[in-house]
Amino acid sequence: MGKISIYAKRALRVLLTILAVLLAVLATIITCSLKWMFDTWSNLTMDELIYHLTSPLEGTNDAMIKEYVVKCIVPAVVILLVLAVILTAFRKKKRYYAVMAGAIVLSVSVSALSVHGAWQALDVGNYVADRGTYSTFIDDNYVSPADVEMTFPQEKRNLIYIFLESMETTYADTQNGGAFTENVIPELTQIAQENEDFSGETDKLNGGYSMPGTTWTIGAMFGQTAGLPLSVSIDGNNMDTQDTFFAGAVTLGDILESQGYSQTLLIGSDAVFGGRELYFTEHGSYEMMDYKYAAQNGLIPEDYLVWWGYEDQKLFEFAKQKVTELAAQPEPFNLTMLTVDTHFEDGYMCEGCPKLYGDDQYSNVMRCSSQQVASFIRWIQQQDFYENTTIVLCGDHPTMDSDYCEDVDGDYIRKTYTAYINAAAQKETETRRDFTTFDQFPTTLAALGVQIEGNRLGLGTNLFSSEPTLTERFGLDTEAAELKKKSQLIEELADIDYDSQSLMEREGRVPTGTVYADPYLRDIGGIPVTVTDLVNLPDTVQSVQIAVWTNEDQSDLQWIQLTDRGDGSYGANINVANYGFKLGVYYIDAYIVDGTGTPYMIGQTTGYVD
Repeated sequence: MGKISIYAKRALRVLLTILAVLLAVLATIITCSLKWMFDTWSNLTMDELIYHLTSPLEGTNDAMIKEYVVKCIVPAVVILLVLAVILTAFRKKKRYYAVMAGAIVLSVSVSALSVHGAWQALDVGNYVADRGTYSTFIDDNYVSPADVEMTFPQEKRNLIYIFLESMETTYADTQNGGAFTENVIPELTQIAQENEDFSGETDKLNGGYSMPGTTWTIGAMFGQTAGLPLSVSIDGNNMDTQDTFFAGAVTLGDILESQGYSQTLLIGSDAVFGGRELYFTEHGSYEMMDYKYAAQNGLIPEDYLVWWGYEDQKLFEFAKQKVTELAAQPEPFNLTMLTVDTHFEDGYMCEGCPKLYGDDQYSNVMRCSSQQVASFIRWIQQQDFYENTTIVLCGDHPTMDSDYCEDVDGDYIRKTYTAYINAAAQKETETRRDFTTFDQFPTTLAALGVQIEGNRLGLGTNLFSSEPTLTERFGLDTEAAELKKKSQLIEELADIDYDSQSLMEREGRVPTGTVYADPYLRDIGGIPVTVTDLVNLPDTVQSVQIAVWTNEDQSDLQWIQLTDRGDGSYGANINVANYGFKLGVYYIDAYIVDGTGTPYMIGQTTGYVD
């Protein structure tokens, strides 16, 4: 009994030691991670947090990853070492259990306080409540373009639509409606003031509010061209896992395609990311000129890669070539572009970027973007096709950079940059408009000279008209609060396939199992195959099957249905007579077929006949 008691005490001592160390390290990682998170993304919301957590690491600034390691992993290692020293010093003393208990209590308390603070800061309770609540706001106020009469001018105008990554009116100085002491986008400021940003009779810049469902790039692009938030119950950047992208919605691309427009999407990153390729090809049959296109067609070396693909300096050069080609065609064109150098964190400094702001890289990048856009606009205005071409410049969403706007007054409302150049529409009012990026949808068509019955499309309003926007009718806070909730109309238009193979793989929901083949049994002339350890099974399992072949080209492939053994496993014998008693390797792939007939491969193995 004495020995058992000694062993039990030793085991308890070891378990408590391991628990104390693990909890201390975990508490350090949690606390440091939450602090780093709020330092990195100022004014963080749950929508943005979900976006960041589910976004792939491709394109992430290496400096950000290194910063996380330094600020979160290194402290955890230090705590681990310190605790090891303390426990070693007290290991033979009576107070050892007290030290361990203190470490456990302190670790749990610190973790709980950190999580509680983050919960409060992110307003998780209301976020969860909103996600479980349906609102009729979208359903009641959405105007389907399919039900609206639109009249195009006899001579259709060309469109050049440039999404400016993370570009805000905030970056102008206070005198011009921004929030900075020094204007880092003077060229863009002048463009907006000399053209149209719906600021009324003042020179203070005006722009669109970025509403829930539009605060990341594909959400912003969708919002501005469909008049809808990308509010779906999967992360918006997972839309590339779908076979369709809001198939029920009628968008800017759909409308222009029906009018015979040639449409191109020109971007310096991979268009597949976030479902951009799916969206723009499904809604408007856009030609994709992305990073992959540039590499495959000799615009850049095949192994060229900076930032997210290639820099904006090249984007604008490629745009000049493409727009010249499009202008030579008989049909009207829509060239849609997306800049990328101003993406967080701190942007990308190309060779041509001036260093006017010292070590403030993001300001240097913003100024560089402002100059590049202005130069491109001047070039377009010198071309023969400009007379019949409308240019739209819009920031896609407010920046997610961690500290660039940290000194902006909390009462200042940040807006996306907006400018309509050479629009074929006259304003019906000189009132400064209060609008969201949804309003870009009908306003862009109006800028092309299109007459829109009722002046509303999607959740947007034609800003050239005197029709009030939803923001002007309901107020910014009410509109934002309602858009955070679920909508039956959005769910119907999105028609998300939650069981798509790609989505299930990305979310770790794909059925898997263990497949093994026993040695060939001569007395039965077969190879026993068993499938077991099945996880992530669909609600309904129609069958479990194996595909078996011996030829490399699978010319002798045969399907065999396995029998449910009632213990969670499935099995069957491969009748080698069906293969002419062929010697050698038998290749085996196992599949689960769900209730809809969709197969999921769950594992592979090989059998052998000698």
